Amino acid sequence: MKLLLCCESYFPARGGVQEVMKQIAERMAAAGHDVSVAARKQPDRTSTIHNGVRIHEFDVSGNLVNGLRGEVERYQEFIKNFHGDAILIKAAQQWSFDALWPVLDQVKVRKVFVPCGFSCFYEPDYADYFAQLPEILRKFDHLIFYAEKYRDIDFAKAHGITTFSIIPNGASEIDFGRPADGRLRAKLGIPADDLLFLTVGTPVNAKGHKDVGEAFAEMDLDGRNATLILNGSWPEPSIQVGRRLWGPKWLHDTLRKARRVAHKVRAVASLYLRPNTMKKGLVVLYREGWSGVWDRLFPKPPTLPAPPPAVAALPTAAPSPPPPRRLEVPDTIGADRAIKEASGTKRILCLDMPREDVISAFLEADLFVFASKVEYSPLVLFEAAASRTPFLTVPVGNSREIVRWTGGGWICPAEVDERGYTKVSPAVLAREMEKAVHSPEFLRQLSEAGKQAWCDRFTWAKIAQSYERILRGETVWSRTQDASLDKVLGG
Repeated sequence: MKLLLCCESYFPARGGVQEVMKQIAERMAAAGHDVSVAARKQPDRTSTIHNGVRIHEFDVSGNLVNGLRGEVERYQEFIKNFHGDAILIKAAQQWSFDALWPVLDQVKVRKVFVPCGFSCFYEPDYADYFAQLPEILRKFDHLIFYAEKYRDIDFAKAHGITTFSIIPNGASEIDFGRPADGRLRAKLGIPADDLLFLTVGTPVNAKGHKDVGEAFAEMDLDGRNATLILNGSWPEPSIQVGRRLWGPKWLHDTLRKARRVAHKVRAVASLYLRPNTMKKGLVVLYREGWSGVWDRLFPKPPTLPAPPPAVAALPTAAPSPPPPRRLEVPDTIGADRAIKEASGTKRILCLDMPREDVISAFLEADLFVFASKVEYSPLVLFEAAASRTPFLTVPVGNSREIVRWTGGGWICPAEVDERGYTKVSPAVLAREMEKAVHSPEFLRQLSEAGKQAWCDRFTWAKIAQSYERILRGETVWSRTQDASLDKVLGG
């Protein structure tokens, strides 16, 4: 088959969407298909061919709600002129899908779409977008959902759309089919007997890194030493100015200098704009020169008299030592990537590791912790299961289903607001994380169950076969009640 995959961004960009599309594209290419990808232009992309997949770059950004910008017409013409067998588009609410709404009727090849969760479904600004979406979805030959029950599949069912399949996410047997070797612990100086907690995701503010860090700070380790890795693309350090957070430090320094100069200019101006003050100023200028004016405007604080001789005091008890400093969790990576408690029992590493180190971190961690605020079907939970690493997750996206499918983790209670965003209490998360300290047998059982489920059903080798059948047009169901995960994976 000649296939085209469309997504917002692609390798070398990193993230869940990019990893899924890379796995599908490269496995289709390895199976002998002619595979291309249409994605955003990347400044760090060094080649437009990677592992047998051709990459077509477009300088486009935005979506229909925030506005489409760049080479929109060029992208539309490229899709209309694609002469192949099938097009697969991943994710609503982004340019590679939204830009095609006006031209979908002119695309004559088989069209398959992965809605990818509708993260903005409850946002008021997107009300008109989702009002128009049912008619757009009906223009596709097939839809693919990752969850048996979630806002996107429920939306399709509510509008009578029946031609869809459910295919889960997974993890690569190439990446995770090896044992842990301790390489990353050695590289980062993490002792072998430290409990190692891990969370992974970008952007860090949406993936709950701060919540995980604060829960880690509150944990009772029962005398154990522990390290937490918060991995993601960290923003530049910000400086607090009053109640407002400004950008990088150089900007703050510039603003501070500008305020100081403005204050002096106002003071000098007031001296000369008021008649009496001006008269006095001229006298001072005549007698004492500019330095006198300056001293009058900005007087030095008075020198305090020396204190009286100390009187001998009665002996008192030695002051009690200060309590250990509470572990602080940064919003940005800062200059120092390691923050230690005074007691030395806990350490947080804020990192942005290359992919090979992230895989090693999964393999070597004792517990993967996930506190993301909004998700669809978190890839990292399947990667934890593949790593034989038990996972603890808030009820975000279809994480409850992933817990049920894999048996590799458990749910931490958390609130979901009216717009569908999940927010966990760090205190509650801390209590759940403590099971890694107090219930090693429980973790061992999760570890074994998750690994076995992944081997049986959630490798990309197996999942790619399901995509191949759908792109060929071989897997089409008209009864929504029969569209279950077992039916897809069972062939």
